[in-house]
Amino acid sequence: MKIISYNVNGIRAAITKGFIEWLQSASPDVICLQEIKATEDQIPVEDLKAAGYPYQYYYPAQKKGYSGVAVLCKNKPNNVVFGTGIESMDSEGRNLRVDFDHISVMSMYLPSGTNNDRLGYKFNYMDEIQDYIVNLRRELPHLVVCGDYNICHEAIDIHNPKGNEKTSGFLPEERAWLDGFMKTGMIDSFRHLNKEPHNYSWWSYRANARNNNKGWRIDYCLVAEPLKDNIKRALILPEAKHSDHCPVYVEMEF
Repeated sequence: MKIISYNVNGIRAAITKGFIEWLQSASPDVICLQEIKATEDQIPVEDLKAAGYPYQYYYPAQKKGYSGVAVLCKNKPNNVVFGTGIESMDSEGRNLRVDFDHISVMSMYLPSGTNNDRLGYKFNYMDEIQDYIVNLRRELPHLVVCGDYNICHEAIDIHNPKGNEKTSGFLPEERAWLDGFMKTGMIDSFRHLNKEPHNYSWWSYRANARNNNKGWRIDYCLVAEPLKDNIKRALILPEAKHSDHCPVYVEMEF
């Protein structure tokens, strides 16, 4: 199974930049989208069906043009779960899960804390989602949690660690949370197979950051430990340029 996670920073804007043609070429079995910033009636679902994705699930935020996640599938999942049942995160459309025979895949959009008034919300979400996923894995041990985590884990995951140590996304407390979350039994699929530096998934629109590869790795496909031996490939796909993020990819073999 080929899985892609992609913060599209507005699916309608991404489509105008060739997203559908790219998706057809990349041809994942499942693609998890974050920050869709649209409701289903605003999205060309028929065009996406024609591209090979007849099964589409959208979970927008209550606030128009904000946040929201989606999952597009080539094959019909056994079960689809919208949200977590936790109102504070569900109102912002941050979690959507599809279950198949051998694997469950969640699209997750963890809040940004770049505005100080949102940092507290981010930390509350982090605590609640960790408890939720730890409990969920008792029922669904073969879980992959894909998405924009809005946190760089290690210094290798950011172009300027010293200069960003007081910036949300690389705060010691955020990094410690992500470290602890992984220690509950989640594997960073990209780092599991790739140890090289200078691999990023998000670049600021400022100062020509992407062309200079001054980025952050904040998008992950985290794989539950029982699936460790099923991880075949894990890649970052920076050539896809429909967003300030790029897609991240994991291939699972069963």
